[in-house]
Amino acid sequence: MSPDLPGPLRAALDRALDGVPRKDLAERAARTSEAYRAGRPSSGVIRDADDALAYALTRLPATYAACATVLAKAAGMAPDFAPASLLDAGAGTGAASWAATEVWPALASVTWLDASPPFLALAAQLAAQGPPALRAADARRADLTSPGPWPKADLVVASYALAEIAPNKQASTIDELWNACEGILVLVEPGTPAGYQHILAARTALIAVGGAILAPCPHAAACPLIGDDWCHFSVRLPRSRDHRLAKGADVPFEDERFAYLVAARPGVAAAAQRRPRVLAPPRTAKPGIALKLCGLDGQVEQRLVPKRDKPAYAVARRLGWGDTL
Repeated sequence: MSPDLPGPLRAALDRALDGVPRKDLAERAARTSEAYRAGRPSSGVIRDADDALAYALTRLPATYAACATVLAKAAGMAPDFAPASLLDAGAGTGAASWAATEVWPALASVTWLDASPPFLALAAQLAAQGPPALRAADARRADLTSPGPWPKADLVVASYALAEIAPNKQASTIDELWNACEGILVLVEPGTPAGYQHILAARTALIAVGGAILAPCPHAAACPLIGDDWCHFSVRLPRSRDHRLAKGADVPFEDERFAYLVAARPGVAAAAQRRPRVLAPPRTAKPGIALKLCGLDGQVEQRLVPKRDKPAYAVARRLGWGDTL
C-alpha cells in the first residue's frame, strides 16, 4: 500500500491551494503545530477555512500515510472482511476515509463525524472529485465526547482523535466507537508515549468487552513493553514543495510515527493467523539480522537470524519495522 496521496486527493489539495498565499499558510501551520504541542485541541486552533487548509497542507499527507498503512494491515489480518459502510469519527480532512476507499474500493457509504465546521467543509471540498462513497459522504457535526448512539458501520475508524479528548472522557468515547462498530474498529494515534497510552487503555477496554485484537498485538495478554519502551511504528512519505515550504523543511521526505490498534467483533476474523510482529527496525550486523519481536506468548523476544541459515536470512532481509514474521 503506497503512502503517497492518491492522485485525485493530491489534485484536489492543489486546487484548494491555488491562489492562497503560502506565507500565510506557513504562519497558520506554525501556530497550529505550536498549539498542538501545547496540548490544545483543534477546536481552539482551526477557526476558519484557511486554518483547515494550512492543517491539510502540513498534516494530511502524514495522516493519510499512517492510516493507509494501518488499514492495509487490517485487511491483511481479515482478508474476507469486505466493509460496505464506514464511520470516520473525528474525520478532520477525511484522510482516513480516503485511505479506507483505497484499501476497500467497494465501500458504498461513508459517514463523517467532526465537531469542526471548517474541517467538514474542507473534507467535502477535497472529496468532490473522489470515489462515489466520498462524494456522497454524510457529514455530521458531532463532538466525540457526546453521548451516542452514533451511526453504525462495518468499519469504524478514529485517527488522531483520542489525543484531543480529555482523559476522563476517553473511556466513554471508546464505548461509543465499539457500539457503532459492526465489524472492525481501527484506532490510530501519534507514535508517542502518550499516544501509546491512549491505545493501551483502549486495548484493555476492548478486550474486556469481547473484542478480538487483530493488530499490532499477536496475543491478548498484557502488553510486555514497560518502562521507557512503547509500541509504535513508522512510515516514510514524500513531501511536496509546498509541504516543505510550509514546514520550513529541506528534506524531501518525512517519517510519521504512529501507534495503532485493530479490533474486531467476534467471528469477523476468526481464522486470522497470528504471527510475531517486528517491534523495531531490524538491525543488520556481520553475524546476521537481529529482530525485536512481540511473540504469540505475550513476551518480547530478541531473535538473531544468522547469515548461515540462508532460507531464514532471506526472509529476514525482507522484513521491516511493523511486519509480521
